[in-house]
Amino acid sequence: MEIELTPIPDLYLIKPRVHEDERGFFYESYHHTNYFGYNFVQDNVSKSAKNIIRGLHFQTGDFAQAKLVQVIHGIVLDVVIDLRPKSPTFEQSCFAILSDENKKQFLIPRGFAHGFAVLSDYAIFHYKCDNYYSKEHEGGINPFDPYFNIDWEIPMEHAILSEKDKNWPSYAI
Repeated sequence: MEIELTPIPDLYLIKPRVHEDERGFFYESYHHTNYFGYNFVQDNVSKSAKNIIRGLHFQTGDFAQAKLVQVIHGIVLDVVIDLRPKSPTFEQSCFAILSDENKKQFLIPRGFAHGFAVLSDYAIFHYKCDNYYSKEHEGGINPFDPYFNIDWEIPMEHAILSEKDKNWPSYAI
């Protein structure tokens, strides 16, 4: 696997070693010895149509989660924001295009808000979490918060968000 450093410490883009031939391809998408000691305990899969934005989500306290995310089908713009107060990159964002073609994974440590926008007709998104989901510890930031000014590559008037995501507060309140 190839590990691509990002401008944010501990945040990595990972490209698995893909074996392709006339039959298709094979790659090992996860092996616990290769992912910086993370112990993932929960897998989630979502399917979303074009122009859907999911996020920006995070878990707090004892239920904070690191995530290993990848796209099984389609193309997404994946977005993370460093919310670790003691980090030198506190409040900075990082973006990556994840797709079934590039097979890249984003390894996101605890303390980040995470979201994605679907750029293809639909996307199937897979993520591993190193902690269990807790509704009581769920948090979020409005994806169109002007403080972060994220270009989701989808015009705001075409973006489709859940009611919960529309109603997340702005960050800088």
